[in-house]
Amino acid sequence: MTATDPAAALAGHCFEVGGCVRDALLGRPSADRDWVVVGVAPQQMLDLGFKPVGRDFPVFLHPHTHEEYALARTERKSGAGYHGFTVHAAPDVTLEQDLARRDLTINAMARAPDGALIDPHGGARDLRERVLRHVSDAYAEDPVRLLRTARFAARYGDFSLAPQTLALMRRLVDEGEVDALVAERVWQELAKGLMEPHPRRLFEVLRACGALARLLPELDRLWGVPQPEAHHPEVDTGEHQMLVLQQCARLQAPLPVRWACLVHDLGKGTTPRQEWPRHLGHEQRSARLAQAVAQRLRVPGDCRELADVVAREHGHIHQSSALGPEATLRLLERCDALRRPERFELVLWACECDARGRTGLEDRDYPQRERLAQALRSVLAVDAERVARAAMERGASGPEIGRAVARARAEALG
Repeated sequence: MTATDPAAALAGHCFEVGGCVRDALLGRPSADRDWVVVGVAPQQMLDLGFKPVGRDFPVFLHPHTHEEYALARTERKSGAGYHGFTVHAAPDVTLEQDLARRDLTINAMARAPDGALIDPHGGARDLRERVLRHVSDAYAEDPVRLLRTARFAARYGDFSLAPQTLALMRRLVDEGEVDALVAERVWQELAKGLMEPHPRRLFEVLRACGALARLLPELDRLWGVPQPEAHHPEVDTGEHQMLVLQQCARLQAPLPVRWACLVHDLGKGTTPRQEWPRHLGHEQRSARLAQAVAQRLRVPGDCRELADVVAREHGHIHQSSALGPEATLRLLERCDALRRPERFELVLWACECDARGRTGLEDRDYPQRERLAQALRSVLAVDAERVARAAMERGASGPEIGRAVARARAEALG
């Protein structure tokens, strides 16, 4: 810190906390640093030039580095859901009191200005032992902690969940606290978890504590639903979904692809039992369910739209190698590929993840992706305006012009 750095005036009052301390102990880079300030009043922060950003409790941004400085605080449960808290932030709140309100022991550590680790809840030990463990019974007062814990399981795939923590998570579900979560917060945590290195763990933990059945019942019901073993050696539809998610991580797919893969087979959960293991017509059912889920969770448009196309067309794309030029063109048109070629690339990405998300077939080739990408390039290379003008010069009009363009595009695929 320089002499003009306002944080210099807080020497002895500032402690690095949370993720940056955890990541340093793991030897991982941290995207940013968070600070807790002890023994300081809000007005002192303002006088030093810090910018207030906290709406529910005092959080400030450093005027130069834009790092977050939060005044030490305690929380007391006062209502349902994650908004139901009374926050107390004052100079008399200690660092230990602030750390005690945090969710997991690995997130409840601090580092002093001299580098000393402050670890009252054994977070360093749990990092070494690869355990996700709650700090205190106050964990059960905030349902967001359940989602965050599942997300950390997706980040650290080899960490186990402490049995006592799983019991508290089940309590959150049983007492209806999970039902009080707002859609935007659920989506936020799901989206982050989907982008972690082990996304299947997110849903395994949610399922283990019963939260998946409350938040995404359409997905939860897929476990125990069989599929034809000839196409799905893993047989179980829920397991297939998890294998597909792991392929998304392996192929470094973006969020819209991962969301589309998560919901692409929801319709199999509504197949009548007497029709198992076949799932005729599941694509359209999947698309309808995916739309309903997206509306309920307020999923962003890019994720919602991609999921709709993938749900409806993934089976046709898998079988596209057998399609002739006209059928291939119709497939491209149903996917709106001519108008939105960038999105079609994501559709193919999702379909490759789906094809590889099967036991023993993780390294299979997926030639459909390049074949259809090349088909789209060929179709887009057709000068539709020139074809239309030529048709009009021959006396064509209305639908005849459209058919002429379609023939030219089909010929380009021949």
